[in-house]
Amino acid sequence: MLIHRPADIPPSEITPPEIYRGRREFIRAAGGLVLAGGLGLQAEHAAATKLAGTRPGPYGTSEELTPWKDVTTYNNFYEFGTDKADPARTAGSLRPRPWAVQVDGLVKRPGSYDLDTLLRLAPLEDRIYRMRCVEGWSMVIPWVGYPLGELIRRVEPLGSAKYLEFTTLADRAQMPGVRTPVLDWPYTEGLRLDEAQHPLTLLAMGLYGETLANQNGAPVRIVVPWKYGFKSAKSIVRIRFVEKQPISSWMSAAPREYGFYSNVNPDVDHPRWSQAKERRIGEFSKRKTLMFNGYGEQVARLYSNLDLRKYF
Repeated sequence: MLIHRPADIPPSEITPPEIYRGRREFIRAAGGLVLAGGLGLQAEHAAATKLAGTRPGPYGTSEELTPWKDVTTYNNFYEFGTDKADPARTAGSLRPRPWAVQVDGLVKRPGSYDLDTLLRLAPLEDRIYRMRCVEGWSMVIPWVGYPLGELIRRVEPLGSAKYLEFTTLADRAQMPGVRTPVLDWPYTEGLRLDEAQHPLTLLAMGLYGETLANQNGAPVRIVVPWKYGFKSAKSIVRIRFVEKQPISSWMSAAPREYGFYSNVNPDVDHPRWSQAKERRIGEFSKRKTLMFNGYGEQVARLYSNLDLRKYF
């Protein structure tokens, strides 16, 4: 069962004090938002900017947060290298401003949304999500964002729209990993429309009350906390509404190993390892993997008529 955080606790109080001690002064600029990665600093050491106006979200947990250092130095972001330490070392080359997300396809109101517009669409919420990846490690991260459904509502999907396809930035100049053929670039992912509209699916622009670090998917990404981490596309540049199920990058690269749904499921093993248990960052022993990452009460109904062993 999820334990909801009291609504009167401000986001700053959930961050351990030691994380803020000794940090550089927050960078300030017009609009109160500058992403330090754009200054050419190494991403591991870049300061972030505090996001004003955040408030607690409705799906919190009392679990201990993963320390900032681990969240920002242990990442899967193949555009910056395949080792989990690579993004923190190399993502300083990413320029997260200016940025725009093109929204098109089967919608009544297609358009291009710059970062400032995205920030104004809805109140930012500081939500604590348990995020896991297929390797068996997991984190507890306080994402800052708002439900993707807010953007979906504004663009007015047509009745024929059944899925969303996300396309991420693939710039060889900014992203050294894109110069290698490890995947067919650009990175793409997809969700069913009802999954994307679920209030747990987040359009995230920050974590720990600050703007996203480059290595965490700056400046805007998706967070789908009941699915494995690769479903949460980073550094998004396009959201396309389509009628047919999109083929994601990992489905194309290894269809036996990565299905479209990719729900956290302890009963469905990866072909090369068991997913019955997971290791949380900072813990020695493994813990039992929870169905839907512990969010079954909220999302199980989406799959009530689906065989999750077949549609993994």
